[in-house]
Amino acid sequence: RRLTVVVLVTLLLLAGGGAGALLVYANRLDDNMTRTDAFSSLAERPDKPVAGAMNVLLLGSDSRDPDGTAGGGPYRADTIMLLHVPSAKDEAYFISIPRDLWVPIPPTPDGSAGGHDAKINAATAFGGVPLMVHTVESYTGVRIDHVVLVDFGGFVEVTDALGGVEMEIEQTITSIHPPRRTFEAGRHLLNGEEALDYVRQRYQFPDGDFSRMRHQQQFLRALMDKAVSSGTLSDPFKLNAFLQTVTQTLTVDEDFSLLGVGWQLRNLRSENLHFLTSPHNGAGRVGDQSVVLSDDAGAAELYQAVREDRMAEWAAEHLDESDGD
Repeated sequence: RRLTVVVLVTLLLLAGGGAGALLVYANRLDDNMTRTDAFSSLAERPDKPVAGAMNVLLLGSDSRDPDGTAGGGPYRADTIMLLHVPSAKDEAYFISIPRDLWVPIPPTPDGSAGGHDAKINAATAFGGVPLMVHTVESYTGVRIDHVVLVDFGGFVEVTDALGGVEMEIEQTITSIHPPRRTFEAGRHLLNGEEALDYVRQRYQFPDGDFSRMRHQQQFLRALMDKAVSSGTLSDPFKLNAFLQTVTQTLTVDEDFSLLGVGWQLRNLRSENLHFLTSPHNGAGRVGDQSVVLSDDAGAAELYQAVREDRMAEWAAEHLDESDGD
């Protein structure tokens, strides 16, 4: 069950399209994605002591979120994940960083914003994607190779292109957003609007925003599993439609290559994907703000393992695979 880009490579080559046709097609997919300058303004960055590992900062926004400010406003990342692929390319670790994590935000290059502690998702409001990269790198000590911004609103079309996704609803709830759907506990097939509605919910759960983060991870895993089980990866026409839809929802850094990243992920299978959360000490208050407090010691241990390419060792000690990490 290889990732979509790798299967596409195989299909095109077996069909006799050859490397030239593959390159043309991959370039067209790259052209579907919006580009952003994520790194040029960063003066001081962490070293990367282990060659071959790859770290991708995934930022999710929900442009259709009913809880969002009408008419827009400063962009704050709803989802922040660090994807780490070790040099062996045999596993992948999705590390969710709580959006309300209280961390130092570095100053912007002109000094007009930042330079103080705040919720980590404020970094994009203060200085866009570059300041978010700088903030994550400063907090983790991990050098970011690529940035991918995902519009979760656009994933409605991606989900529907796959015929919906199966998700385990952990408890019966009623959505706080119109049309106020009721989600019954148990495993259900959800279409795009239903899935997005479910992963937005947080007030009905005792752990609040942590539940939404957990459901976002579940949703991403469900998308990957459905791409396999629906036959999308074995049908060139379905696969093309899926990739065209996905790439139109993405914004990436200027050096990101779908084919290049896909080649690095060629040996990954869905069972090799692990989802975890950056260590924290739960919710707390700073002044009048409700925040997530960092577990500095736990985070230092985790991100040292990322930097030193020792995540397999860290995972063996910390991850419980029986409950999906």
